[in-house]
Amino acid sequence: MYYFIRNAPCETNDLPIELRASLLVLSENLPHQRFEGTMSGMNQPQSSSKNGKKTASAVFGFVLRSVITGLALAFIILYLWPSISDRFSRESAPAQVITIAPVSYADAVDRTAPSVVSIYTTTVEVQQVPPRLQRITGSPYVVRRRENMGSGVLVSDDGYILTNNHVINLVQNISVALWDGRFAQAEVVGSDPETDLAVLKIDVDGLPAAPLAADSNIRVGDVVLAIGNAFGLSHTVTMGIVSATGRNDLRAVLYEDFIQTDAAINAGNSGGALINYRGEVIGINTRNLGQPQGAQNIGFAIPIAMARNVMQQIVENGTVRRGWLGALFSDLPLTLPTDGSAVRRGIQVRDVTTGGPAWTAGIRAGDILLSLDSTDVDDARAFMLSISQRQPGAQIELQVQREAEVFETYATLIQQPPLR
Repeated sequence: MYYFIRNAPCETNDLPIELRASLLVLSENLPHQRFEGTMSGMNQPQSSSKNGKKTASAVFGFVLRSVITGLALAFIILYLWPSISDRFSRESAPAQVITIAPVSYADAVDRTAPSVVSIYTTTVEVQQVPPRLQRITGSPYVVRRRENMGSGVLVSDDGYILTNNHVINLVQNISVALWDGRFAQAEVVGSDPETDLAVLKIDVDGLPAAPLAADSNIRVGDVVLAIGNAFGLSHTVTMGIVSATGRNDLRAVLYEDFIQTDAAINAGNSGGALINYRGEVIGINTRNLGQPQGAQNIGFAIPIAMARNVMQQIVENGTVRRGWLGALFSDLPLTLPTDGSAVRRGIQVRDVTTGGPAWTAGIRAGDILLSLDSTDVDDARAFMLSISQRQPGAQIELQVQREAEVFETYATLIQQPPLR
């Protein structure tokens, strides 16, 4: 090796300066005269002390030259064959960065649990007694009290509570149990059956408001926790993941955009909080698919963005203002192009209210609606949700197909009339 470097036939001036420097260092430090001091010391009679010092010095020099030589060789190899470095980099680099989950979610629970309340309702029902039993009861009617329970989320420190409409619908008395053991009577500010949301108000001081997620950046696989009054066990916490988003085919309410989770949502959890790992509320728990459907751990929550919008409108206006087109739609069947793929474009117009916005825009039953504001549509329920989220008075552009004819038209939305 020493001879090859010392007598290399190539013109070193053609090499980069870094490589020439490494070759020079390598040629000067190759151990071609090993232990020179030691060998010369053996030919001259000296004291053992001097011999020891020279030997140590020679060994140190040999090790130093070897290290320098190795570094120079490494630089030359990596310079001449850079693919070696790339291969080691690829082998050592991780394929994907995976975030390590925390060992405990206690901090997230501590942040939100105080703002989750337990709701207890009482309904008084008057039932008619069969004639054969009237002699026993002494009256043709009997009064029955039915008690139920649910959950809610304090969304402000002045006492506003978000819950489900089905928790408080048609009840006569609503009692709220707080985290610190206090009880308060609640009044209904307003409700929205179309999304199964309701807003309550209590008059209590020192209330902790829940931290609401600022965005809706929810991904399938995210860890979530459900907090609520499950079976009367207040502030029960269950954990799972986001199983799906944008569920709108349950036919449970008119406007659906549910978060699906496998965190257990039991009886009494309705209206409680679904939180992320930071303790932020991302949804209001609303329902599950239970044993009658043969389901296990399939629960649903209303996204907090939708819940916040409904709550703000109820507090400000006493009701929810929604755009309404005045037509009913249904999904089209899938079509099979020649390449074998399955596609669906457009939605079917099933019915049109005479004199409504759709009727005025020239849309009739049997038409195919292709796009909304230049965006293709293929999901009837998603289209109706999009219309409902626009304000009355908004103008929309629609592309419509009638048999072989395709045309554009404009419609001005109006306030949605009561549907129930």
